[in-house]
Parts: sequence; C-alpha cells; structure tokens
Amino acid sequence: MRWFGRLFTLDVVVDPLDAGHTRHMADLHAGTFSRPWTDGEFHDMVSQKTVFGFVARELRFGRDRILGFVLARAAAGEAEILTIAVAPDWQGRGLGRKLMDAVLAKAHRDRVEAVFLEVDETNKPAIALYRRLGFFQVGGRPDYYRDGRGRPTAALVMRRDLR
Repeated sequence: MRWFGRLFTLDVVVDPLDAGHTRHMADLHAGTFSRPWTDGEFHDMVSQKTVFGFVARELRFGRDRILGFVLARAAAGEAEILTIAVAPDWQGRGLGRKLMDAVLAKAHRDRVEAVFLEVDETNKPAIALYRRLGFFQVGGRPDYYRDGRGRPTAALVMRRDLR
C-alpha cells in the first residue's frame, strides 16, 4: 500500500496474525484503551481455533513495526470483532479500514452471515468507519466502557450482514 498526498511514501502490509504478535498487540492495545488486554490474554485468544485476525505492519528502511491489528471470533455463521487498535500516530490514515476490509473478506470467504461489534459511543471516528463499512446499530450496553477519567460510557452494538 502506498500513501499519497503526504511528504513521504510508506509501505504497509496486512498479514494474518499469529501468537508471535501478541506482545506487540498488548503494547499497542495499552496505548489505545483505558482497560488494555495483557499479552497473556491475547495469547489465550489467538490460541483458540475460532479466533483470527490481521496485523498491519510498516515495512520501511529495514523496520518491521506493527501499526495496528484486528482480532475476531467466528462461530455458528456469525463473527464478532473482539478488538481493533491502530497506533495513535497512525489513526486517521486508513489502517483501520484496511484491517476491517481484511477481516470482512475472510468472514465472507468463510461464509459468515453477519458480523457484530461493540464500539464506545464516544468514539466518533470508529463509528463513522463502521457505518461506511455497512454496519448499523442493533443495540446498546449502558455503562459498558470507562473513559480516561473513569466515567462510564455506553457501547453501541453494531451489525453488518454479509449475505
């Protein structure tokens, strides 16, 4: 992938994730969520047969840095986005879209009928992305998340049909 309209060009690849990525995932998650998941939690999830995901990696000047990831679980014709994170300095550059495109393509290949996710009601950029991807709100969970000050916020439950 090449970024245009910037002073520089970067190569970013999206690859399937594996257990070797969990330390980097935990570090990235800690930088983007008020209640981050641990390396052990990610390792346990990635080890499950029904869990899959993708990482976005920067390949430049011999560097191999994980810029973002998405983790999902599929069962009984449905999938759920468990979490998605993009490095703060890379948010707003289309990486979240590329990661979601990858997970949706795999879900479609695997004949998943619907994909669900939960998003903090205050995360307007994520909500806008999910709507552009065809997700629509089907419910909510009051007091599900906590903001940076510990105040409760609601989760919006969203769905996208693939069939």
